[in-house]
Amino acid sequence: MNRPRSVSRFRLLAWGALALWTAVSALLIPLAGRSGEIVSKDPALLLPRSSEATRALLAERLAFPGADTPEAVVVYVRATGLTPADRAAADADRTAFAALAKDGRIAPTAVSADGQALLVSFPLRKDGDPEAVVKRVKAGLEDAPPGLETAVTGSAGALSDISDAVGGTDTTLLLSAALVVAILLLITYRSPSMWILPLFAVGLASQIATGIVFLLGKHAGVTVTEDATALMLIMVFGVGTDYALLLIARYREELYRHEDRFAAMAVAVRHSFPAILASAGTVTVGMLCLLAARMNDVRGFGPIAAAGIVVAFAVMTTLLPALLVLLGRWVFWPFVPRAGRAPKARSRAGGVWERAAALVDRRPRRIWVLSTLALAVLSLGVLGFRPGLTAEQTYTEKVGSVVGQELIAQHYPGGASGPARIIVPVDSAGAVSGAAKVRGVASVGAPVISADGRTARIDAVLADPPDSEAAKDTVDRLRNAFHGTGALVGGQTATTLDVERASHHDNLVVPPLILVVVLAVLVLLLRAVVAPILLAASVVLSFAAAMGAAGLLMQLLGHPHFIPSLPLYGFLFLVTLGIDYTIFLMTRAREEVAVRGHRQGVLTALTVTGGVITSAGIVLAATFATLITLPIVMALQIGAIVAIGVLLDTLVVRTLLIPALIIDVGDRVWWPGRRNARPPAERLSRDAVDLVG
Repeated sequence: MNRPRSVSRFRLLAWGALALWTAVSALLIPLAGRSGEIVSKDPALLLPRSSEATRALLAERLAFPGADTPEAVVVYVRATGLTPADRAAADADRTAFAALAKDGRIAPTAVSADGQALLVSFPLRKDGDPEAVVKRVKAGLEDAPPGLETAVTGSAGALSDISDAVGGTDTTLLLSAALVVAILLLITYRSPSMWILPLFAVGLASQIATGIVFLLGKHAGVTVTEDATALMLIMVFGVGTDYALLLIARYREELYRHEDRFAAMAVAVRHSFPAILASAGTVTVGMLCLLAARMNDVRGFGPIAAAGIVVAFAVMTTLLPALLVLLGRWVFWPFVPRAGRAPKARSRAGGVWERAAALVDRRPRRIWVLSTLALAVLSLGVLGFRPGLTAEQTYTEKVGSVVGQELIAQHYPGGASGPARIIVPVDSAGAVSGAAKVRGVASVGAPVISADGRTARIDAVLADPPDSEAAKDTVDRLRNAFHGTGALVGGQTATTLDVERASHHDNLVVPPLILVVVLAVLVLLLRAVVAPILLAASVVLSFAAAMGAAGLLMQLLGHPHFIPSLPLYGFLFLVTLGIDYTIFLMTRAREEVAVRGHRQGVLTALTVTGGVITSAGIVLAATFATLITLPIVMALQIGAIVAIGVLLDTLVVRTLLIPALIIDVGDRVWWPGRRNARPPAERLSRDAVDLVG
């Protein structure tokens, strides 16, 4: 009596889920198309909270409205010395640029001391789009005298280049991720139709999540960047597809046992839901740990990523089951599972995992020791990374603004392209004008007084390039020299310095919080203490090995330098996402141990979860690998770190290290839980992960 009633109830729930997500899609997907409206490019929203560079920028805006308007700097260089024709061309360009400049104001032409270069700079009009302005300037420079080298740089040039590099990023990544997922699903299911439903569901989840991100940016004050939305899309595709693989695996198994497909899906959802919930909960709470960060863009990514994971979890555990069950068994064609028939033997796939289990069974201690040593040695490759990513190293290939900066550095003082900007009360301006006496300062400009006569702005050109350590030391000396005068030292070098210090704080504070979350989830899930500690340690080792492998790869590719927040992002993704496979393996192991005993239970769990976990890991690694399609070094590095880390976690840590270690430690690993005792009925079902053909 109860079974037909529960089946009928599930049938109603399936139609209800379909109606619900139709309504949600109608409300939120239109907002996804407006996500560009809330993407922040304001430096004040990206810089560390309460840093001196941030306060200097905000003080300058208050005293000098429009002072931080993007500025275009046009560089003219002739190695043999500028000719009268070169100077005439620059003067003609200067006149033409007035139409693009704020209030028609063009700075005086700055000729280098060696007579080989000159600069023409101007702030953009309020309605000036940096990308459009730079294109017009470059078009005008095409008529430059033969042999005269030109480039456009400055903040406007940099903004134009980054816009070119990431323009259409979301669409590119969406299509790349969709293609990767489609190919992998086709390989997994060997069906011309089965791959469509998971891909449709995960694509819908990505658009709904983007709509929610729009609301977070518009009404919740969350800092939204193009990088954050791009990473969120990748996470939704990777994690959502993982959840789909786990659910469909169980559903297909149940179709061989039930005549009624609704009954099969009811069992599949009931038994797979707890483990998927544990996985999604771990990732979501881990992402929210970013709220403890000082960097505003890092803080903003926390709720953005959490929203994406929650939506992926909700769609894959409600809409996807509804679509599968309402469309019927035919979606598995040509391998349609029929009730009463045994599934076809998985001789090749099953044999691989049986051999892996046999290998672990023979030499568990040797296996986990050698695996640990191999990962530890691989982690030494992290020495190939170099901290500090300059503007010139941001892209995988040279862009116009970088070429311009290099030309300026060859003919002007090192810090000419990015002077320190000192904002100070007028009463203290005289003292600050003596900044030229501070070691590392090449020259100091005349004070510029605000309209209300209360604030002065003084530019100090540093003797060293803006991103150099020497320039950062000079900024510290400037701040110390004028401490107590109310002066705030900002500008490019000060910003880089404050970002590095805030990122250092975040790298020390946030990862331990994430580890605490992971450990707590594992303790609750496994009802043990020893196993979670060993598993958390394996996750950290896997992260270190992934960073080492990526460091070696970046050395080979010529991109060893990284932004200060890269270790945090790498740790965040690898720990929160990589722990999924450990959760799926160990929940199954706990069940099997209760029935078969410790050693055989662990080996059985390894054998039966091998296919689905490996498929999920390959999907996640491949989706993150799509980041390498972007011409940004940071995207290349994150894509490589996560892809390598997930594969190591899937193929080495989960397949060899963890099973061998758990067997070697013995049933003490479940302490203080009961050993070899059958868990209570409400335990996580053995079907958190199951067969994949």
